[in-house]
Amino acid sequence: MGIHNQFGKEGEKLAVEFLKDNGYVIKHLNYRYLKAEVDIIAQQKSTLAIIEVKSRSSDALQNIADTVTAKKIKLLVMAADHYVSDNDLDVDVRFDIITILKNADNLKIEHLKDAFYHF
Repeated sequence: MGIHNQFGKEGEKLAVEFLKDNGYVIKHLNYRYLKAEVDIIAQQKSTLAIIEVKSRSSDALQNIADTVTAKKIKLLVMAADHYVSDNDLDVDVRFDIITILKNADNLKIEHLKDAFYHF
């Protein structure tokens, strides 16, 4: 596994711990549906958060959150719809991005709630 993939997996673990520390219940990790993958599905009260985790060692070129493309958003929405339908859930759904920025000895985690809308 490449170093960037290892850091991506590390970032997802950090995001899970961050969410748990903030009162979320982790429902599913790396949920797959057709060509879509959701990094984390978590719930807080009656809200289901569909979360894309973005990990980087530098944000010099582009803001991390801006790397979520329209195609990725479409796939996330499709997977979320399937997850909610398949599990017969009656919840509000929110699409979030958690960014992990690691520079030298510094680690910054940012949780962008309602990062994008699906309509």
